[in-house]
Amino acid sequence: MFDYMIVGAGFAGSVLAERLAASAGKNVVLVDRRPHIGGNTYDCYDADGLLIHRYGPHIFHTNSKEVFDYLSRFTEWRQYQHRVRAAVDGMLVPIPINLDTINSLYGLSLDAQQLTQFFADRAERCESVKTSEDVIVSKVGRELYDKFFKHYTRKQWGLDPSQLEAQVTARVPVRTNRDDRYFTDTYQAMPRRGYTRMFEQMLSHPNIKILLNCDYREVRNVIPHRELIYTGPIDSYFDYKFGKLPYRSLDFRFETLNKNLHQPVAVINYPNDYAYTRVTEFKHLTGQEHSKTSLVYEYPVADNGDPYYPIPQPQNAALYKRYEALADATPHVHFAGRLGTYRYYNMDQVVAQALRLYARIAGQTRAEALGKTA
Repeated sequence: MFDYMIVGAGFAGSVLAERLAASAGKNVVLVDRRPHIGGNTYDCYDADGLLIHRYGPHIFHTNSKEVFDYLSRFTEWRQYQHRVRAAVDGMLVPIPINLDTINSLYGLSLDAQQLTQFFADRAERCESVKTSEDVIVSKVGRELYDKFFKHYTRKQWGLDPSQLEAQVTARVPVRTNRDDRYFTDTYQAMPRRGYTRMFEQMLSHPNIKILLNCDYREVRNVIPHRELIYTGPIDSYFDYKFGKLPYRSLDFRFETLNKNLHQPVAVINYPNDYAYTRVTEFKHLTGQEHSKTSLVYEYPVADNGDPYYPIPQPQNAALYKRYEALADATPHVHFAGRLGTYRYYNMDQVVAQALRLYARIAGQTRAEALGKTA
């Protein structure tokens, strides 16, 4: 008899498995329909020996010392500051928009104070910021919105920014200095030996048994367990009783080049050209030394593949609330993760959520929940 069956071996499921096994002494069976652990952060070596992220780039960043210290139990880190360029008007310019972005685009030599006025002169007054369009035009105006955000968002989400909640574009800041880092979090790093190796360390406890290539429905009534933790799509768990929660999916197309490096930075966004949204070169992320290099092109697609991004619209939030109420009324089942709670979470937020859920399940304080290791 297992104490817990956990569905999904991504961050949420793996953190909960590790804590339940190592801190609470529980017996856990971890089930995943894919042939590997690590969820969407799974990385592996391709046919040429290049370390790639199978489901697109994942860059770890957080302001939470608690989350960073917890994950540091399972990996050493490679310090990495993520930088992105956007292909706009025939140039590669920094994104998020900063001082160099504007000076390059317009042939200016503004300072920070002048850039603040530049934005203010172009910003459109908005009484209530409700949509992703509102966020940008109220900060920097219509022209920069069109150049950087409007078409990129349409490609990414299949919707106009005016149809999406403010949180989508609010994730990308606008700066008046020359800081060209994509993130400014206190902790920014990549697992030195990759995400998959980190997950292997996390799940190495003898109380954890792993079952891959398996839909939990095939074994739920076969493998005895007291409670279930579910990190898959919450609407799928309830057989779409109220209808499907919409997601955006991604199609990844990989390319290997016979050269050391191809791009000046890890990621180049293409807001206005091509069907893909961005191109990632993995060696910038991994630091791997290799004579060849690997790129991945990301093509957003409709909800007919793996669910990646919950679509942030009011009607979808309302539909999720109906499923959430059903989940709250379901005994001995706990829901977690981006899919289980229909949240557009970063990796560190998923880890923090899983740690909170573990503390609640175990009846421990946050400090107690993090205190004991294998």
